[in-house]
Amino acid sequence: MHALEETQWWYVGMRAITAAVVAPVLGADHTGRILDAGCGTGNNLRHLTSWGQPVGVDLSEEAIRFCHARGVRVVRGNLLTLPFGDARFDLVTSFDVIYHRWVTDDRVALGELVRVLRPGGLLFVRVPALKMLWGAHDEAVHSRHRYTRGELQALFESCGVDVLRTSYCNSLLFPLLAVRRTIDRLTGRHGSDVETLPGPMERTFRGLLGLEARWLRRFSFPVGGSVIALGRKRGH
Repeated sequence: MHALEETQWWYVGMRAITAAVVAPVLGADHTGRILDAGCGTGNNLRHLTSWGQPVGVDLSEEAIRFCHARGVRVVRGNLLTLPFGDARFDLVTSFDVIYHRWVTDDRVALGELVRVLRPGGLLFVRVPALKMLWGAHDEAVHSRHRYTRGELQALFESCGVDVLRTSYCNSLLFPLLAVRRTIDRLTGRHGSDVETLPGPMERTFRGLLGLEARWLRRFSFPVGGSVIALGRKRGH
């Protein structure tokens, strides 16, 4: 992840999708406090500086070391008991975290994200989508669950968040992904999908996700490899 997430097609494309959904609601002059929950090696924190003052939290000591090497602010902690006071942040993000086996209760984890978010603040979450896509990658990255759009929306609403937007994404490549995961199950392949592809494929896949990002400014997708939700914490 540390080596690839600045340039590999999936990471680049997903950052574009996040920006397309969040930025119009957040506003161009946002300078508030941001939490990236489950920040991994910290690359997203570098990009979140354009929206305010980000800090990350992660349970992994290895992830913390990578964050320190990047020079980003990070605190070690568990999503189920975040080491922050109530209503501290204006924006909370969580990119592919609450699906993980370490997160034993996703509702408790989301409740913690909401607790540290100020009333009226924004919450953005991305998770893997659709059980039919379960494959070798999920085993390699210790997945616990793949979500539907409805499940993620219900989770938001149960934790006091008004949903502003939900959508599947990584949708244009969905047929290819479905075939890949079917082959995984039939052949018993092991290992993660996180790798650099040959140059023409990298450019093509990155371009397709960039196209999705532009389309997501206007409409949502009915199916895809990931599902995203943007919501606003209730209250004033």
